[in-house]
Amino acid sequence: MPSTTWGYRTALRLGTALAPALGLLSPRLRAATRARREAGERLLDWARSSRDDTRPLVWFHAASVGEGLQADSVLRQLRRLRPDCQVVYTHFSPSAESLAARLAVDVADYLPYDLPDSVDRLLGALQPDLLVFAKLDLWPELSTRASTTGTEVAIVAATVSRGSGRLRWPARTLLTPGYRAVAAAAAISAADATRLARLGVSAERIRVLGDPRFDSVLERVGGVDPADPLLRLGGGAPTMVAGSTWPPDEAVLLRAFAGVRHRNQEARLILVPHEPSEAHLNAVERMAADAGLPSPVRLSAAVGPTAFLLVDRVGALAALYGAGTMAYVGGGFGRAGLHSVLEPAAWSLPVAFGPRCHDSRDAELLLRAGGAASLPSTGTREAAGALKKQWNDWIIDEAGRRDQGKRARQIVESGAGAAEKSAEMLVELISSRRLRTSRSGARSGRQSAR
Repeated sequence: MPSTTWGYRTALRLGTALAPALGLLSPRLRAATRARREAGERLLDWARSSRDDTRPLVWFHAASVGEGLQADSVLRQLRRLRPDCQVVYTHFSPSAESLAARLAVDVADYLPYDLPDSVDRLLGALQPDLLVFAKLDLWPELSTRASTTGTEVAIVAATVSRGSGRLRWPARTLLTPGYRAVAAAAAISAADATRLARLGVSAERIRVLGDPRFDSVLERVGGVDPADPLLRLGGGAPTMVAGSTWPPDEAVLLRAFAGVRHRNQEARLILVPHEPSEAHLNAVERMAADAGLPSPVRLSAAVGPTAFLLVDRVGALAALYGAGTMAYVGGGFGRAGLHSVLEPAAWSLPVAFGPRCHDSRDAELLLRAGGAASLPSTGTREAAGALKKQWNDWIIDEAGRRDQGKRARQIVESGAGAAEKSAEMLVELISSRRLRTSRSGARSGRQSAR
């Protein structure tokens, strides 16, 4: 059976030791570090009080919100196929707390640090039949020790970008044992399957089943109430909804918007920063004034459609895309990475984004289908000019804009069904092994954890 290397364990212990010091720089990081240290005891308490030894237990782990939404779509299908399962859900990022609290699981919490002692205590108490990692956030100590104790290890929505640091030394060497422990992996594409095998997953254990995120997005968009007042914020005017933006995106957007407004006073912008902190919102307002734009109205103060709406809260983007006639997705001008282009596409909107989009399979699919436009990388002025032209074209050529939006929607619909296929793979793993009948070891493990 594979086991982690001395180098990996040393790196993890060093990182764990440094975490409190890093928390001094950020209250959010400090709270997450404390929550992660306490998560193990909370999960042990749940195991002592609520673990049903007669039912299989599936442990899902997803790093953050995006991975969590992919996991949730699979989890929903698994609940349908195997309602008898207990489900534990863990996450790593603080941003995933609110999502985790909404999931249909038996218990949700942070993933404790990937250290041998804490991993052994949790595995002994929870006795999972199946451990499922979403996308690529596989933790080697947990994976290898779970496999050694008889738990099947799986990955769903497996994605390995061409530029992933996990493919390079030393990360690949440190992480390979965890990937070798995987019994079944659902890759979203053949290219991802090839790269996943390079990380250590046996090729015969990899299936190409598509991306559950398509199912997640269709469910989320389809679940928006038609009476939601957010949908009326476009007011029937040509409205660009710019989602998950960062300062480099906003520099391009506001310059382009000023040019578009010079030609078309009816044009509107709904700007949704990825991190709507007060400092970020104030910076956007200063940039708007410098560009000669109307003062943005914050969503919290809005009473109806306005020329420039600045969204000052999270959780509204899925509905706000429905208020638009076109969309821009942030992250393509910086190191953050392009955010999800699927939500606006699911609303049948054509999508624009920055040049750093080639690690996004979804963006490439939209570009090839003619449902999106990528901006140049030659500078803010040139990118703003290209966006202004595309923006004006979408306003003038309504039929062409609608056709591009239709193409974008078709891409999302064509990817549906991966969540069900992935859940069926997990059911096979559960059904192919006998439910752990010797629960005495589990009980002793839970007792020893007291």
